[in-house]
Amino acid sequence: MLPLPAFADNYIWMLQGAQSAVVVDPGDAEPVLEALRHSGATLGAILVTHHHGDHVGGVETLRRATRATVYGPARERIPQPATPLAQGDAVTVLGLTFQVLDVPGHTAGHIAYFCADAPGGPLLFCGDTLFSGGCGRLFEGTPAQMLASLDQLATLPDDTRVCCAHEYTLSNLKFARAVEPSNARLLQYQHDCQLLRQRGEPTLPAQLALERQVNPFLRTRLPAVADAARGFDAGVDVSSPVSVLAALREWKNQF
Repeated sequence: MLPLPAFADNYIWMLQGAQSAVVVDPGDAEPVLEALRHSGATLGAILVTHHHGDHVGGVETLRRATRATVYGPARERIPQPATPLAQGDAVTVLGLTFQVLDVPGHTAGHIAYFCADAPGGPLLFCGDTLFSGGCGRLFEGTPAQMLASLDQLATLPDDTRVCCAHEYTLSNLKFARAVEPSNARLLQYQHDCQLLRQRGEPTLPAQLALERQVNPFLRTRLPAVADAARGFDAGVDVSSPVSVLAALREWKNQF
């Protein structure tokens, strides 16, 4: 599993078998084509989580160059032809079966791909829904939808490797520290991620068990997080995780 850097902070995730490869959210074709040239692998499939250009911009070029099969959200317009997928569907690539999860919020039809028995541990490709230390902006969905999506992802196994589509971790953790300044695990994780970035290494994939300990958007039911959200917006209903998440997201937008 390889994160291919693209644009300023995107990652195009590549899975590679003996002779074939799969990529997730190729916003730019060139990093993928370069990786294929280097490895000698053939691109067999492209998995898309949502329709934004920095996730689908390279799909057509890659399809023409490789004849790879494209899979993507049934409820969004992505480059065609593509096999439409929604909650309950599954797709098998490189001998791995990925369950499809509907995770609206960032976009209206956003999906994620989860493989429970991948070598090295469960694997989640979540696009722009869940980030390490954060979540995606609500461009098309509602706070209630995003909460439901994050709740669904939070039920996955502790050792799930969370393959987010952007290197936003340090900025997210800076915000998380503002929400939970006394969270010792968060402070340690921030330090660890700073060292990784200083060495030019990605902070991803993240581990889901750790995200539950440090990510404020997965911790909306904790009194300390709810109180911090009310400190930003006095109108927050601390008994409502939706209200808390909505305030956290607006706070992060302005942070």
